[in-house]
Amino acid sequence: NSMEKKNTILREGFLVKRGHLVPNWKARWFVLMPDKLLYYKYEGSKRDSCQRGKILLKDCVITCPFLECENRPLVLKLQTKNSVEHFLEACSREERDEWAADITSVVHKLQTGDGGKVTNQQDTAASELHNVIDLSKVLDSMYDVHSGIKMSSHVEQGNTYSNCFSGSAVVDWLVFMQLVLTRVEAVTLASALLEEGFLRTIGLKSAEALRTAGLSEQLVDDSTALYSFSESLKKRGSVKAQTSLSAVELSGKVMKRGYLLKQGHRRKNWKVRLFVLRSEPAFLHYYDPTTDDISPVGGFSLRGCLVSALDDNGVPSGVKGNVQGNLFKIITQSETHFFIQAPTHQEKMDWIEAIREQT
Repeated sequence: NSMEKKNTILREGFLVKRGHLVPNWKARWFVLMPDKLLYYKYEGSKRDSCQRGKILLKDCVITCPFLECENRPLVLKLQTKNSVEHFLEACSREERDEWAADITSVVHKLQTGDGGKVTNQQDTAASELHNVIDLSKVLDSMYDVHSGIKMSSHVEQGNTYSNCFSGSAVVDWLVFMQLVLTRVEAVTLASALLEEGFLRTIGLKSAEALRTAGLSEQLVDDSTALYSFSESLKKRGSVKAQTSLSAVELSGKVMKRGYLLKQGHRRKNWKVRLFVLRSEPAFLHYYDPTTDDISPVGGFSLRGCLVSALDDNGVPSGVKGNVQGNLFKIITQSETHFFIQAPTHQEKMDWIEAIREQT
């Protein structure tokens, strides 16, 4: 039952939040829970499933009204236990005061020990550590171009993630920088960064650890658990951890390679590309031959693809520019249309046949 209580939504709605490090304001959908405030990016009619962040409310200090934000009279300020400040603006005075009242009552409940009990020594250590370390400063040094943590690409379960680092790299760095004395303290400090939404999990292992861990062990000292800076920090450098072409995609047996002309999707211009057809899994990748055949510039699964020869008399709709003939078209399962010209009629037929065998 206590689990149910934890998941109760006490209040939800839009507030405008100032970015942590980039001081721009963005509308977010806020959800007040019995111990934290979650916020989401809101896309169209429904809340995006991607949570943008959370603010833990235990030992939070609320300032309402907060009148120091220029031209924004309806702001309230939350300062977390870790001295991180959040500025939230409501649409009206009533709304602002109601949010403030509801948040204040949550903070009071957590203080009186209703669900806020310290469970073990490590959590006590955690809270003592938070009192002396300013997390924003730690984050700034992690970000430092020269002495900060190094970001690189990592592979997990066949997916390649760019611009991230492992849990043990975070711990190594914190110890090396003498921000902590022991690896255990480093895990506690790094977990606080994760908690405040400064870091985020990448891939499955770190997400699973976050789901099952105690408060002070949310980040794992493990070289295979991956993390990155939070989305809200993207402006400060490229930390987008997108799943790039996975190792699995490129692991199939090469069935056919060749140069073909491909029409660009946006500019509709034709470019020579090296196409590589692989099977198990069936993928067609294309490379820019002026650079290399290691990193494809694009590719797609051939599962459920439709491939068809285009008649050479007249230019089909969707095709622009100088067309030599020997055209064919591939429509992927996700309805993307690729227009391709082969150098000869025979090559066109060979490619169509090879692709059909894999669909």
